[in-house]
Amino acid sequence: LAELRVTNLGIISELQLVLGAGFTTITGETGAGKTLLVEAVALLLGGRADTGLVRAGADEARVEARFIVGDDETVLARVVPRNGRSRAYVDGRLATVAELAEQGRALVDLHGQWEQQSLLAPAEQRRLLDAFAGAPAAQLRDEIRAALAGVTAVDEQLASLGGDERSRAREIDLLRFQIAEIEGAGVGDADEDERLEAMMVLLADADEYRSALADAHTELDGPGGEAVGRAVAAIDDRAPFVDLTVRLRAVQAELGELVHELRLRREQTQADPERLAAAGARRQLLRELRRKYGDTLADVIAYADQAGQRLGELEGHAGRVAELTAARAGQVAAAHDAAARLRTLRHKVAPSLAAQVTGHLRELALGQADFGIEFDEAPLSDDGIDAITFVLAPNPGEPPRPLARAASGGELSRTMLAIRVVLSQAPPTLVFDEVDAGMGGEAGVAVGLALAALGHEHQVLCVTHLAQVAAAADAQLYVAKDVSQHGADDGESGRTEARVELLLDEARVREIARMLGGSGDSQTAQAHARELLARRELQPSRAGTRRRAEKADVAKSPRRRGTVARATRDDSSIGDL
Repeated sequence: LAELRVTNLGIISELQLVLGAGFTTITGETGAGKTLLVEAVALLLGGRADTGLVRAGADEARVEARFIVGDDETVLARVVPRNGRSRAYVDGRLATVAELAEQGRALVDLHGQWEQQSLLAPAEQRRLLDAFAGAPAAQLRDEIRAALAGVTAVDEQLASLGGDERSRAREIDLLRFQIAEIEGAGVGDADEDERLEAMMVLLADADEYRSALADAHTELDGPGGEAVGRAVAAIDDRAPFVDLTVRLRAVQAELGELVHELRLRREQTQADPERLAAAGARRQLLRELRRKYGDTLADVIAYADQAGQRLGELEGHAGRVAELTAARAGQVAAAHDAAARLRTLRHKVAPSLAAQVTGHLRELALGQADFGIEFDEAPLSDDGIDAITFVLAPNPGEPPRPLARAASGGELSRTMLAIRVVLSQAPPTLVFDEVDAGMGGEAGVAVGLALAALGHEHQVLCVTHLAQVAAAADAQLYVAKDVSQHGADDGESGRTEARVELLLDEARVREIARMLGGSGDSQTAQAHARELLARRELQPSRAGTRRRAEKADVAKSPRRRGTVARATRDDSSIGDL
């Protein structure tokens, strides 16, 4: 997370953070606005857009962040209006909140106090064990899900075959009747209806049509034909008019054919009341079939084909049921086989995960704690047949118990952190919101060291109230709230605004002294703060790998209210997102 800009969110008017790699803590008095920074990140991860977070007097709140991973740069943004739905942007392109969340989760992992409780859920514990097992576990879960999807598909086919024997018998009888009705009508030509209509029009006025045909035949067979014959004779054998002669002879031939056709049509056009009645009855039959089975005769023919297929399925019900039942059993067996292999894999990796988490718990001032993983049977599901339970024995001689009953708030925080250290294949940026709640003393030192260790592989941001954790960080940002004098000239009270500054040298010593529970000006507290900072400097594991925070400009922007805090070596200017 290279840059974070927040506008009109709660008591934040406008501030900009330019961040570097390593471990950065965010400290300050309660209510200063530290949690608002976490809320800002949560919005970029698709979190709920609470309009109550919009700063009083503003139309909307806005959060923008620039991420750099390798050579790739991504810009995410979320806008929360006071009225209406929030908007999301990915690289300047309008996106859905789901798209924003998908992009954000690939870049940031957010751990708040509320997320410690998710560690108590069996499904989350199973997910963490599978994450430790890696790609083989994911592949086996995919196999289980594919097999169970096959079971669902077979069940749908079985359901489509019909319910009980009586309902199948009723449907068979109905289909047989419908097919017989359509086949009995001899429907096979989709255009028959139109031809019948034309026939009925002709038969209805047959005498009139016959007289008209007779008149046309007389004209062409007599005067018309003779006139064309005389025209041919007039120019025949005259060389300049060969082309006209050819055309006249063609007309003469066409007239001959027309005369013949008119005579035949006249002879065929006879008044036939019986034929007219039969055509009307046929049309009525076809109309009734279309009323039942489709808008057109083509639809009726298609319905007959579909009904025949369905009848075949029902009449072969027993055989088809046996076939599908066998297919279903095969899919269930495949799912159980993959689930059994997944169980074997989980049993194989569980001791290693437990041992590694236990080791980190001892580094986190739980030197006598033992972390374990217990298995129990569960109904077959997409995640296999295992019920996973994380157990903890905080003290020697005590039996391990589920985390929900064994761990205090501080122990749960440290267990979650230990698991996160073990499962370090996480997104590039990790954000922790007071995961050190409920602990202090050497436990706080241990948590600070663990977060600093994570900072070797990830960018780690942590909101904390513990001086021990703050002292372990590469950089420390201080959040404070001030009352501005805007509006004071008009007799109104000022506005509360949050600001952020990068603490360096003595300023950091005074803040850590304040966090230790005394006054920031207390010499005793400052001595203790320097001791904590010196302990951090002496950590050999950090040599050569830690990015030290150097002095950087931390000042109010001359162009706008708000603050720009940099926790990075790069002090170059960064333009607008």
